[in-house]
Amino acid sequence: MFSHAYEDALFLPFNHACVAKHFSFETPDADPGTEGVWVVLHKNSIYVDRDGEDACLTRDPGAVSSLAQTFYCGRWANMPCRVCVVPAEEEPPSHLSGYSLRHEEPELSLALISMGALAKHLHHWLENSRFCSSCGSPMRSIASTWGMECCGCGWHHFPHIHPCAIVLVRHQNKILLTRKSNWAPGRYSNAAGFMEPGECLEETAYREVLEETGIEITNIRYCGSQAWPFPSQLMAGFMADYAGGSICVEEDELEDAAWFGAHELPTIPSRRSISRFLIDLWLKEQKVRG
Repeated sequence: MFSHAYEDALFLPFNHACVAKHFSFETPDADPGTEGVWVVLHKNSIYVDRDGEDACLTRDPGAVSSLAQTFYCGRWANMPCRVCVVPAEEEPPSHLSGYSLRHEEPELSLALISMGALAKHLHHWLENSRFCSSCGSPMRSIASTWGMECCGCGWHHFPHIHPCAIVLVRHQNKILLTRKSNWAPGRYSNAAGFMEPGECLEETAYREVLEETGIEITNIRYCGSQAWPFPSQLMAGFMADYAGGSICVEEDELEDAAWFGAHELPTIPSRRSISRFLIDLWLKEQKVRG
């Protein structure tokens, strides 16, 4: 499913472009009340109808538990589209087929996987915006938006997006890759981290690489971004060049960091991620140079 290199980060999995042909966003209070389709979620999986090779959003979510959370999110193929989140402690619908949203190579269309991820992001927002972070009072929906208004102090809150920088660092004919201890054996990726207050994204990129690996970088260039709804990140991808320093791993963050050439790459992320997109860009550049 994620078998080819993406030419533009716009079309990476989970970005809105992946569902744009099928789905149009609407706000929860725009629910027309008529029959439609459901995005059924359980833990980190989406559950769909499956008939042979074809999979589609279901029209029948099954017997919905009183603890399940449901909400309207827009139109899929011009049909009302709602989300049903089955509680983690309950069993998923037995008549539907489940596919993990976090699988490296899910056997489901890019549009359905991306729709499931969007629904999970929206659910995360609604679940975590029930009370005001300013005064603790209950919140209520703001008409015609995804925003919430505090019933106590009147403060307006809108869906939280957490920006991160992810950086591919080049040096001669090699790239710097890092590894965390809880990743699959042998798997490496690019240095990445959350933006801090007062930073621009380029500053975040510089700081994260230096903090995690001891390497200084220069010529930081934006390459694209990806929605990463696990639960609510926006990954901004950069390429940069080595400017100085020797690898010194920040052990609280990483298990290892090393330079790798094109023919000695370790296990790297699947093509569902902007990390792999950056590596593929570099590999393409190496091929052109070679």
